[in-house]
Amino acid sequence: MLQRPRRNRRTQAIRDLVHETSLSASDLIYPVFLHADGTDTAIEAMPGQTRWSPQGLLGAAERALEAGIRSIVLFPKIDDAKKDRVGTEASNDEGLIPETLRALKSRFPELTLITDVALDPYSSDGHDGIVSDDGVILNDETIEVLEAQSLAQARAGADIIAPSDMMDGRIGRIRATLDYEGFENVGLLSYTAKYASSFYGPFRGALDSAPKAGDKKTYQMDPRNRIEALRELLLDEAEGADMVMVKPAGPYLDIIREMRDATTLPVAAYQVSGEYLMIEAAAQSGWLDRRAVALESLTGIKRAGADMILTYYAVEAAGWLKESR
Repeated sequence: MLQRPRRNRRTQAIRDLVHETSLSASDLIYPVFLHADGTDTAIEAMPGQTRWSPQGLLGAAERALEAGIRSIVLFPKIDDAKKDRVGTEASNDEGLIPETLRALKSRFPELTLITDVALDPYSSDGHDGIVSDDGVILNDETIEVLEAQSLAQARAGADIIAPSDMMDGRIGRIRATLDYEGFENVGLLSYTAKYASSFYGPFRGALDSAPKAGDKKTYQMDPRNRIEALRELLLDEAEGADMVMVKPAGPYLDIIREMRDATTLPVAAYQVSGEYLMIEAAAQSGWLDRRAVALESLTGIKRAGADMILTYYAVEAAGWLKESR
Protein backbone atom coordinates (compact mmCIF):
# COMPACT_ATOMS: atom_id res chain seq x y z
CA MET A 1 0.00 0.00 0.00
CA LEU A 2 1.33 3.43 -0.94
CA GLN A 3 -1.17 5.20 1.31
CA ARG A 4 -0.99 4.41 5.02
CA PRO A 5 -2.66 7.24 6.97
CA ARG A 6 -1.66 5.55 10.23
CA ARG A 7 1.95 6.63 9.65
CA ASN A 8 0.85 10.14 10.66
CA ARG A 9 -0.65 8.80 13.90
CA ARG A 10 2.28 6.66 15.03
CA THR A 11 3.57 8.79 17.91
CA GLN A 12 2.28 11.71 19.96
CA ALA A 13 4.96 13.95 18.48
CA ILE A 14 3.88 13.13 14.93
CA ARG A 15 0.22 13.56 15.82
CA ASP A 16 1.05 16.99 17.25
CA LEU A 17 2.89 17.93 14.04
CA VAL A 18 -0.09 17.16 11.80
CA HIS A 19 -3.01 18.14 14.04
CA GLU A 20 -5.59 20.39 12.40
CA THR A 21 -7.44 21.97 15.32
CA SER A 22 -5.96 23.81 18.29
CA LEU A 23 -7.84 24.70 21.45
CA SER A 24 -6.40 27.27 23.85
CA ALA A 25 -7.50 29.32 26.85
CA SER A 26 -7.68 32.41 24.63
CA ASP A 27 -10.55 30.75 22.71
CA LEU A 28 -12.74 30.46 25.83
CA ILE A 29 -15.25 32.86 27.39
CA TYR A 30 -16.47 32.19 30.92
CA PRO A 31 -20.20 32.79 31.60
CA VAL A 32 -20.78 33.88 35.20
CA PHE A 33 -23.98 34.32 37.21
CA LEU A 34 -24.42 36.99 39.85
CA HIS A 35 -27.01 38.35 42.24
CA ALA A 36 -27.20 41.25 44.66
CA ASP A 37 -27.10 39.03 47.76
CA GLY A 38 -24.02 39.13 49.96
CA THR A 39 -23.41 35.38 49.77
CA ASP A 40 -22.21 33.08 47.03
CA THR A 41 -24.78 30.38 46.31
CA ALA A 42 -24.31 27.02 44.63
CA ILE A 43 -26.69 26.65 41.68
CA GLU A 44 -28.76 23.52 42.22
CA ALA A 45 -29.70 23.29 38.53
CA MET A 46 -26.04 23.46 37.46
CA PRO A 47 -23.75 21.46 39.79
CA GLY A 48 -20.32 23.00 40.05
CA GLN A 49 -21.53 26.50 39.12
CA THR A 50 -22.12 29.41 41.48
CA ARG A 51 -24.38 32.44 41.63
CA TRP A 52 -21.83 34.99 42.81
CA SER A 53 -22.24 37.92 45.15
CA PRO A 54 -20.61 41.12 43.83
CA GLN A 55 -17.60 40.54 46.10
CA GLY A 56 -17.43 36.84 45.28
CA LEU A 57 -17.42 37.63 41.58
CA LEU A 58 -14.26 39.69 41.99
CA GLY A 59 -12.55 36.61 43.37
CA ALA A 60 -13.91 34.43 40.58
CA ALA A 61 -12.69 36.92 37.98
CA GLU A 62 -9.23 36.95 39.52
CA ARG A 63 -9.03 33.15 39.44
CA ALA A 64 -10.19 33.14 35.81
CA LEU A 65 -7.45 35.57 34.85
CA GLU A 66 -4.85 33.53 36.69
CA ALA A 67 -5.96 30.47 34.73
CA GLY A 68 -5.58 32.34 31.45
CA ILE A 69 -9.24 33.25 30.80
CA ARG A 70 -9.37 36.87 29.69
CA SER A 71 -13.06 37.26 28.85
CA ILE A 72 -16.21 36.77 30.91
CA VAL A 73 -19.89 37.28 30.15
CA LEU A 74 -22.26 38.38 32.91
CA PHE A 75 -25.77 37.07 33.60
CA PRO A 76 -27.79 38.60 36.47
CA LYS A 77 -30.47 37.15 38.71
CA ILE A 78 -32.70 40.11 39.52
CA ASP A 79 -34.90 40.35 42.58
CA ASP A 80 -38.58 39.85 41.75
CA ALA A 81 -39.41 43.18 43.38
CA LYS A 82 -37.40 44.96 40.66
CA LYS A 83 -39.09 43.21 37.74
CA ASP A 84 -41.92 44.70 35.71
CA ARG A 85 -43.55 44.10 32.35
CA VAL A 86 -41.26 46.49 30.45
CA GLY A 87 -37.94 45.58 32.06
CA THR A 88 -37.31 49.02 33.54
CA GLU A 89 -34.44 47.79 35.74
CA ALA A 90 -32.47 46.72 32.65
CA SER A 91 -31.44 50.32 31.95
CA ASN A 92 -30.80 51.41 35.55
CA ASP A 93 -27.32 52.96 35.65
CA GLU A 94 -27.08 51.97 39.32
CA GLY A 95 -28.37 48.45 38.74
CA LEU A 96 -26.59 45.19 39.45
CA ILE A 97 -24.85 44.84 36.08
CA PRO A 98 -23.58 48.44 35.74
CA GLU A 99 -22.30 48.47 39.33
CA THR A 100 -20.56 45.14 38.79
CA LEU A 101 -19.03 46.32 35.52
CA ARG A 102 -17.53 49.37 37.19
CA ALA A 103 -16.08 47.26 40.01
CA LEU A 104 -14.60 44.70 37.63
CA LYS A 105 -13.17 47.29 35.24
CA SER A 106 -11.56 49.18 38.13
CA ARG A 107 -9.99 46.04 39.61
CA PHE A 108 -9.16 44.15 36.40
CA PRO A 109 -8.80 46.58 33.48
CA GLU A 110 -7.25 43.81 31.38
CA LEU A 111 -10.37 41.62 31.63
CA THR A 112 -12.75 41.74 28.64
CA LEU A 113 -16.28 42.31 29.94
CA ILE A 114 -19.16 41.02 27.85
CA THR A 115 -22.76 41.77 28.79
CA ASP A 116 -26.05 40.14 27.89
CA VAL A 117 -28.76 42.34 26.39
CA ALA A 118 -32.29 40.95 26.72
CA LEU A 119 -35.23 41.59 29.02
CA ASP A 120 -35.90 38.12 30.41
CA PRO A 121 -33.94 38.58 33.68
CA TYR A 122 -35.77 41.87 34.26
CA SER A 123 -39.24 41.03 32.98
CA SER A 124 -42.06 39.91 35.22
CA ASP A 125 -43.27 37.93 32.19
CA GLY A 126 -39.94 36.13 31.79
CA HIS A 127 -39.65 36.90 28.08
CA ASP A 128 -36.78 38.52 26.17
CA GLY A 129 -39.14 41.20 24.95
CA ILE A 130 -42.14 43.21 26.08
CA VAL A 131 -45.34 41.15 26.08
CA SER A 132 -48.62 42.73 24.99
CA ASP A 133 -51.86 42.14 26.86
CA ASP A 134 -52.80 39.50 24.29
CA GLY A 135 -49.49 37.65 24.62
CA VAL A 136 -47.60 38.97 21.57
CA ILE A 137 -43.90 39.84 21.90
CA LEU A 138 -43.60 43.47 20.79
CA ASN A 139 -40.53 43.77 18.59
CA ASP A 140 -40.04 47.51 18.03
CA GLU A 141 -41.11 48.59 21.50
CA THR A 142 -38.64 46.08 22.96
CA ILE A 143 -35.75 47.48 20.91
CA GLU A 144 -36.19 50.88 22.55
CA VAL A 145 -35.58 49.29 25.96
CA LEU A 146 -32.64 47.27 24.61
CA GLU A 147 -31.03 50.47 23.35
CA ALA A 148 -31.30 52.00 26.82
CA GLN A 149 -29.97 48.80 28.41
CA SER A 150 -27.00 48.76 26.04
CA LEU A 151 -26.19 52.38 26.82
CA ALA A 152 -26.24 51.75 30.57
CA GLN A 153 -23.82 48.87 30.10
CA ALA A 154 -21.53 50.85 27.81
CA ARG A 155 -21.41 53.77 30.24
CA ALA A 156 -20.42 51.36 33.01
CA GLY A 157 -17.49 49.89 31.08
CA ALA A 158 -18.73 46.97 28.96
CA ASP A 159 -16.22 46.08 26.25
CA ILE A 160 -18.61 43.95 24.18
CA ILE A 161 -22.40 43.94 24.27
CA ALA A 162 -24.13 40.70 23.32
CA PRO A 163 -27.82 41.03 22.37
CA SER A 164 -29.45 37.64 22.96
CA ASP A 165 -33.07 38.70 22.53
CA MET A 166 -33.52 37.82 18.82
CA MET A 167 -35.69 40.85 18.05
CA ASP A 168 -35.60 41.86 14.37
CA GLY A 169 -33.43 44.90 13.65
CA ARG A 170 -31.96 45.30 17.12
CA ILE A 171 -28.29 45.10 16.03
CA GLY A 172 -28.60 48.10 13.71
CA ARG A 173 -30.52 50.15 16.25
CA ILE A 174 -28.13 49.38 19.10
CA ARG A 175 -25.10 50.08 16.90
CA ALA A 176 -26.50 53.44 15.84
CA THR A 177 -27.36 54.38 19.42
CA LEU A 178 -23.93 53.43 20.77
CA ASP A 179 -22.18 55.36 18.00
CA TYR A 180 -24.36 58.43 18.49
CA GLU A 181 -23.57 58.45 22.21
CA GLY A 182 -19.79 58.13 21.63
CA PHE A 183 -19.38 54.40 22.25
CA GLU A 184 -18.22 53.48 18.76
CA ASN A 185 -15.46 51.29 20.24
CA VAL A 186 -17.86 49.05 22.15
CA GLY A 187 -18.24 45.80 20.21
CA LEU A 188 -21.42 43.92 19.34
CA LEU A 189 -21.48 40.14 19.64
CA SER A 190 -24.82 39.17 18.17
CA TYR A 191 -26.68 36.00 19.12
CA THR A 192 -27.29 35.53 15.40
CA ALA A 193 -28.63 31.98 15.36
CA LYS A 194 -30.16 31.42 18.78
CA TYR A 195 -32.44 28.43 18.58
CA ALA A 196 -35.59 27.74 20.60
CA SER A 197 -33.77 24.88 22.25
CA SER A 198 -34.71 22.47 25.02
CA PHE A 199 -31.10 22.59 26.25
CA TYR A 200 -31.59 25.91 28.11
CA GLY A 201 -33.51 24.59 31.11
CA PRO A 202 -30.77 24.66 33.79
CA PHE A 203 -29.77 28.23 32.77
CA ARG A 204 -33.29 29.52 33.26
CA GLY A 205 -33.31 27.90 36.67
CA ALA A 206 -30.06 29.68 37.53
CA LEU A 207 -31.57 33.08 36.70
CA ASP A 208 -35.23 32.40 37.53
CA SER A 209 -36.01 33.73 34.06
CA ALA A 210 -38.32 31.15 32.53
CA PRO A 211 -41.38 32.51 30.70
CA LYS A 212 -44.43 32.78 32.92
CA ALA A 213 -46.66 31.91 29.96
CA GLY A 214 -46.07 30.59 26.47
CA ASP A 215 -42.65 29.91 24.98
CA LYS A 216 -39.96 31.70 22.96
CA LYS A 217 -40.66 30.13 19.59
CA THR A 218 -41.94 33.33 17.97
CA TYR A 219 -38.54 34.98 18.28
CA GLN A 220 -35.92 32.25 18.77
CA MET A 221 -35.15 30.08 15.73
CA ASP A 222 -36.81 26.80 14.82
CA PRO A 223 -34.34 23.93 15.45
CA ARG A 224 -35.40 22.40 12.12
CA ASN A 225 -33.98 25.31 10.12
CA ARG A 226 -30.51 25.75 8.66
CA ILE A 227 -30.79 28.25 5.78
CA GLU A 228 -32.62 30.71 8.05
CA ALA A 229 -29.42 31.04 10.09
CA LEU A 230 -27.68 32.43 7.00
CA ARG A 231 -30.48 34.96 6.54
CA GLU A 232 -29.98 36.12 10.12
CA LEU A 233 -26.23 36.27 9.49
CA LEU A 234 -26.61 38.50 6.42
CA LEU A 235 -28.85 40.86 8.37
CA ASP A 236 -26.48 41.08 11.35
CA GLU A 237 -23.52 41.74 9.09
CA ALA A 238 -25.41 44.53 7.32
CA GLU A 239 -26.52 46.04 10.63
CA GLY A 240 -22.99 46.28 12.05
CA ALA A 241 -22.34 43.19 14.17
CA ASP A 242 -18.66 42.70 15.01
CA MET A 243 -19.03 39.01 15.92
CA VAL A 244 -21.80 36.45 15.46
CA MET A 245 -22.91 33.51 17.58
CA VAL A 246 -24.57 30.13 17.33
CA LYS A 247 -26.44 28.87 20.41
CA PRO A 248 -26.49 26.03 21.44
CA ALA A 249 -23.17 24.67 20.18
CA GLY A 250 -22.98 20.87 20.33
CA PRO A 251 -26.31 20.00 18.66
CA TYR A 252 -25.73 22.74 16.03
CA LEU A 253 -22.20 22.03 14.77
CA ASP A 254 -23.52 22.11 11.20
CA ILE A 255 -24.77 25.67 11.73
CA ILE A 256 -21.40 26.74 13.13
CA ARG A 257 -19.72 25.39 9.99
CA GLU A 258 -22.28 27.05 7.71
CA MET A 259 -21.70 30.42 9.35
CA ARG A 260 -17.92 30.02 9.41
CA ASP A 261 -17.93 29.35 5.66
CA ALA A 262 -20.30 32.25 4.94
CA THR A 263 -18.74 35.15 6.87
CA THR A 264 -15.45 36.89 7.52
CA LEU A 265 -16.67 37.90 10.99
CA PRO A 266 -15.49 35.95 14.07
CA VAL A 267 -17.91 33.16 14.97
CA ALA A 268 -18.76 32.33 18.59
CA ALA A 269 -20.61 29.29 19.90
CA TYR A 270 -22.27 28.82 23.29
CA GLN A 271 -21.95 25.43 24.97
CA VAL A 272 -25.14 25.85 26.96
CA SER A 273 -26.26 24.65 30.37
CA GLY A 274 -27.97 21.50 29.08
CA GLU A 275 -24.83 20.43 27.24
CA TYR A 276 -22.79 21.05 30.39
CA LEU A 277 -25.24 19.18 32.60
CA MET A 278 -25.31 16.12 30.33
CA ILE A 279 -21.54 15.74 30.69
CA GLU A 280 -21.69 16.39 34.43
CA ALA A 281 -24.46 13.85 35.02
CA ALA A 282 -22.76 11.15 32.99
CA ALA A 283 -19.43 11.80 34.69
CA GLN A 284 -20.97 11.71 38.17
CA SER A 285 -22.48 8.34 37.31
CA GLY A 286 -19.02 7.08 36.36
CA TRP A 287 -19.94 6.48 32.72
CA LEU A 288 -17.67 9.15 31.22
CA ASP A 289 -14.25 10.66 31.89
CA ARG A 290 -15.30 14.22 32.75
CA ARG A 291 -12.09 15.98 31.76
CA ALA A 292 -11.57 14.02 28.54
CA VAL A 293 -15.16 14.43 27.37
CA ALA A 294 -15.31 18.14 28.23
CA LEU A 295 -12.14 18.84 26.27
CA GLU A 296 -13.28 16.66 23.37
CA SER A 297 -16.61 18.49 23.21
CA LEU A 298 -14.83 21.87 23.12
CA THR A 299 -12.41 20.65 20.47
CA GLY A 300 -15.36 19.48 18.37
CA ILE A 301 -16.96 22.93 18.59
CA LYS A 302 -13.67 24.57 17.60
CA ARG A 303 -13.19 22.09 14.74
CA ALA A 304 -16.65 22.93 13.43
CA GLY A 305 -15.47 26.51 12.92
CA ALA A 306 -16.00 28.45 16.16
CA ASP A 307 -13.36 31.09 16.85
CA MET A 308 -14.48 31.45 20.46
CA ILE A 309 -16.56 29.31 22.81
CA LEU A 310 -18.70 30.34 25.74
CA THR A 311 -18.43 27.46 28.19
CA TYR A 312 -18.89 26.75 31.89
CA TYR A 313 -15.73 24.66 31.65
CA ALA A 314 -13.62 27.68 30.68
CA VAL A 315 -11.52 28.02 33.84
CA GLU A 316 -11.07 24.29 34.34
CA ALA A 317 -10.33 23.71 30.67
CA ALA A 318 -7.67 26.40 30.72
CA GLY A 319 -5.95 24.56 33.54
CA TRP A 320 -6.25 21.21 31.78
CA LEU A 321 -4.78 22.64 28.59
CA LYS A 322 -1.87 24.12 30.53
CA GLU A 323 -1.15 20.75 32.15
CA SER A 324 -1.14 18.98 28.79
CA ARG A 325 1.48 21.24 27.25
